[in-house]
Amino acid sequence: MFSLPLRDDAYLSPLEVWHADEFADHLDRAREHIRPWVGPAFVTDDRDGARATLQRYAERQAGDGNRLYGIWRRRTLVGGVMFTDFNAAVGSCEIGCWLEPSAEGHGLVTRACGALLDWALTSRGLHRAEWHCRADNDRSSAVARRLGMTLEGVRREAWPYEGARYDTQLWAVLAPEWQALGRRPYAFVVDPCGKDDVMSGGPGRG
Repeated sequence: MFSLPLRDDAYLSPLEVWHADEFADHLDRAREHIRPWVGPAFVTDDRDGARATLQRYAERQAGDGNRLYGIWRRRTLVGGVMFTDFNAAVGSCEIGCWLEPSAEGHGLVTRACGALLDWALTSRGLHRAEWHCRADNDRSSAVARRLGMTLEGVRREAWPYEGARYDTQLWAVLAPEWQALGRRPYAFVVDPCGKDDVMSGGPGRG
């Protein structure tokens, strides 16, 4: 098992099919909070739906595509980050995130997304990473800004939700820009407690 400490009481780790029950319980706590901001295919209503989401990401990862990671705080799944698109051949990716209310305000998403960006733009050698969010999602755009991304444009009325349409923002960072920020590379090291391997160093539409 691999995990990345985000702070003393929280860590990032792959979110896999065997987490289906835990993921379903988490969605019960998070569903209405995240529903306006993520794709409907991600916000499932039962354990079968939760398992299907995890299975879909597992299959895509097996083809070197999209990937899904959970954020655990105090041993409870509270959110996650993902590559909603990952295309090594083209050299680009898109990242996304979600959190239940109890986990907000602790800097977990910024650090977790930084790990994904560093892996994609440094270890895998991709050239471009994107971040898409509704224009009225101030928390999401603030994360993109903290990650050193540039707002490249606004897609007008591109996000339908409950009978209305919302503008979406497109943020991006290029590999040379990320490296110029001086991010330390991430590397796998052995957990000093001997329990598992830990990444140390240096945001879905479904």
